[in-house]
Amino acid sequence: MSEKSSSVYQERTVQNFLKDGNLSDIFEKILVGERLSREDGIRLYQSDDLLQIGCLADLVKQRKTGNYVYFINNRHINPTNICINRCKFCAFSRDKKDLDAYTMSLDEIMEAALESAPSGITELHIVGGLHPDLPFTFYLEMVKGLRKALPHVHIQAFTAVEIDYFSRISGLSTEGVLRQLKDVGLGSLPGGGAEIFSERARKKAWKKKISGSRWLEIMRTAHKLGVKSNATMLYGHIETIEERVDHLIRLRSLQDETGGFQAFIPLAFHPKNTELSRLSFTTGRDDLKTLAIARLMLDNFDHIKAFWIMIGIKLAQISLAFGVDDIDGTIVEEKITHAAGAETPEAISKSALIKSIKDAGRTPVERDTVYNILKTYN
Repeated sequence: MSEKSSSVYQERTVQNFLKDGNLSDIFEKILVGERLSREDGIRLYQSDDLLQIGCLADLVKQRKTGNYVYFINNRHINPTNICINRCKFCAFSRDKKDLDAYTMSLDEIMEAALESAPSGITELHIVGGLHPDLPFTFYLEMVKGLRKALPHVHIQAFTAVEIDYFSRISGLSTEGVLRQLKDVGLGSLPGGGAEIFSERARKKAWKKKISGSRWLEIMRTAHKLGVKSNATMLYGHIETIEERVDHLIRLRSLQDETGGFQAFIPLAFHPKNTELSRLSFTTGRDDLKTLAIARLMLDNFDHIKAFWIMIGIKLAQISLAFGVDDIDGTIVEEKITHAAGAETPEAISKSALIKSIKDAGRTPVERDTVYNILKTYN
């Protein structure tokens, strides 16, 4: 069966499955490529029919990336857990006086990067706390040194929150900070720090963090400079489903404007060791629904990523039938989520990732940070 014939067959199968369901009008919109509204997004969250939502999301995913599922061979480095914000939802951050506070030297950061080089990593993913004493030049030297030592490795570093902080401590504009980082080797920005754009939620859980509007402004500036980024949403804490949908729509609007977002990554909240520890972990049902709805609402995003380190590799496998086409990468030594009680491993081998994707009936595709295909494992 040709790819076109397969797509038509799938759409007819989905239509038969949904014809008696309460989401049939949303299916009709998706069938003709009509954008979903805020009300549609809320209805999807309120629906109890997870399989219908997943079926719709998989249809959209197949249109965009076929049977491919992407992964990357990467290394995470978190240079410091000392942070001036100390947000209620964060289990990673520390004050300088805390016994388990740490700050890596430039040499230690370089050592960690070089340690993973023999495994063929193509990306360094670097995020950390807002350290009160480190100057902006420290981060410039770090990126410059890593770029020189590993010229073929893409450096994806610094959340929008960190970029805002660098602007404050350096006296430079956002554009000035990004230009200097780009000049010394920064390749792209991760999507962290977005959390949930609702100001109500932000005031309660992370009042010192930049606003949602400021996060979007920094991403807009980065995109205009040719620095691509990812986008995230932290869910499963004190936000409402309406606030989740509003978050997605604001991301969608900026993507319409700049086209600079590469992937959307919903991040499941982990409450352990935080000031919100009274809250429960997200359920698998909520995780799958959130991933699927993201695929349906974010019609201008090519890639929806299930961050396996947060939801586990088994649920990540299932998510590949719910609109997901990327499960991140090998990672190595993830600290932030594990500080909040994640029970997943801190790394996974490339061979295990490939097997997980194949076992889910999909085609593994090794990519670089900007989604150039490096190898397809048919």
